[in-house]
Amino acid sequence: MARVVVIGAATVLALAGCSSKSTDNGPESAGGLSIKPLVQVDLDGKEVPAADTSAAADPAGDGKAKCAPTSIAMAGPLTGPNANLGLNIVRGVKLALDEHNKANKDCQVTLKEFDTEGNPQKATQVIPTIINDPSIVALIGPTFSGETKATGQVLSDAGLLALTPSATNVSLTQNGWKTFFRGLGNDGIQGPAVAKYLLGTGKYKKICVAADNTDYGVGLAKTLTETLGATADPSCAVNVKEGDKDFSAAVSKLAAAKPDAIYYAGYYAEAAPFVQQLRSGGVTATFISDDGTKDVEFVKQAGDASKDAVLSCPCGPAPDKFAEDYKALSGFEAGTYSTEGYDLTTIVLKGLAAGKATRADMVEYVRTYQGQGLAREYKWGPTGELEKALIWMYEVK
Repeated sequence: MARVVVIGAATVLALAGCSSKSTDNGPESAGGLSIKPLVQVDLDGKEVPAADTSAAADPAGDGKAKCAPTSIAMAGPLTGPNANLGLNIVRGVKLALDEHNKANKDCQVTLKEFDTEGNPQKATQVIPTIINDPSIVALIGPTFSGETKATGQVLSDAGLLALTPSATNVSLTQNGWKTFFRGLGNDGIQGPAVAKYLLGTGKYKKICVAADNTDYGVGLAKTLTETLGATADPSCAVNVKEGDKDFSAAVSKLAAAKPDAIYYAGYYAEAAPFVQQLRSGGVTATFISDDGTKDVEFVKQAGDASKDAVLSCPCGPAPDKFAEDYKALSGFEAGTYSTEGYDLTTIVLKGLAAGKATRADMVEYVRTYQGQGLAREYKWGPTGELEKALIWMYEVK
């Protein structure tokens, strides 16, 4: 169920002075196609310049941290159809721990990995093991909205800090949980921001919205549809199920509707065959999707059908130096949520360096934390939402 990893081998240079410029060939590429950043937008869909990350928090700190042997847990999909989204995160966690442990010989922190496959039921079986391990001072995760919804209350009751780098369903911060903090914008931001951006381009007069049946897909589709207004044609709205591979009925309906664009709210495991079948069925409308689809696996699995797809994410492009160090340590390119995994782990490590050794102390440290990370500035409001969050638009080219 869990894998224990001690990070500290001299395999990667410590991060210093990261550039805010993204890599030239895009952070996620396959078969000659790359997911390339287009523009960062605010809640009104207006362009916002990328932040300067040169002052981002460094997990190495001053090298003087002291702590008893301590563990951080990561819970999310490490296997299964959407595993790459969890693997992106855990590799970012490992990079932060590697840089910290090499610089702080008197404060060695261990990573314990827990595979949920992104499944709520499996997450409810895993989380008690994490809670009952006294060495674990914080959790990076859960990863998906459904598994977070299923486990948030028990984590709160246990007093264990849960920093999610990726769960975006709006309702997660409306449950009164005391230990849950979201490390990126939620779907109440992403949906309207993307909708206003799409409307502002003037390219799309008719958009058909398709959604899977997950908490994530349903919630995101709702906020996007409401903001699109009359541009989202309800007569061609489509619902699919997680795990579906045959989209022939949806393709027939969408082909008959002749929209300018199709927006899919869901994950890459379904988005890839969906867009392939749309193209095979003669549907040429622009394919638009979300952070659940924004992954190199979407490009790999969909192949040429992914070309020109527009993808949104509350996550930003990986800075050059981070991308280099990430690949040097893991052997993989940084992807969706990699920087969030790194940033949130860095915040926990800064808490340990500040002497916050108990779970309760760590929760309070995060509650009052304010600082620049690679992905964004982190400062949370009383419900665990970031006080400021922005959205990036990407394109497959």
